[in-house]
Amino acid sequence: MAKAENKTQVTEVSVDDFIAAVDHPVRRADAIALNEMFMRVTGWQPRMWGPTMIGYGQYHYIYDSGREGDCLATGFSPRKANLSVYILPGYGDFGDHLARLGKHKIGKSCLYINKLADVDMGVLEELVRAGLDDLATRWPVIPT
Repeated sequence: MAKAENKTQVTEVSVDDFIAAVDHPVRRADAIALNEMFMRVTGWQPRMWGPTMIGYGQYHYIYDSGREGDCLATGFSPRKANLSVYILPGYGDFGDHLARLGKHKIGKSCLYINKLADVDMGVLEELVRAGLDDLATRWPVIPT
């Protein structure tokens, strides 16, 4: 039986073109600011993952079940409802950072923010770095 590939794959779509096409002006401005912040914090160039995710770095995982694949190491998506920020690999405890961040919600590996004005950007930068450091203890992270 063939292994199923991940739905979310790296694409050749321009990150700048994607951000420029974001309809809502605040969401678009926040996406520009996040892109600049992620590049500064990681030192990596962004790549589109699927139609809406902007990723920085990547890693290859192999689970105990045998399932394996590639995923962005960190990144974000300027969705209509909120900014989805992919910085919590789901392993470490980032409660201290989250307590200082500002208005947000969390999922298993995502941080949801309505707008950047709701959060402390310095703490968000700390979370990006901490998430990457935590991820790198489990899987080798490859710069992009």
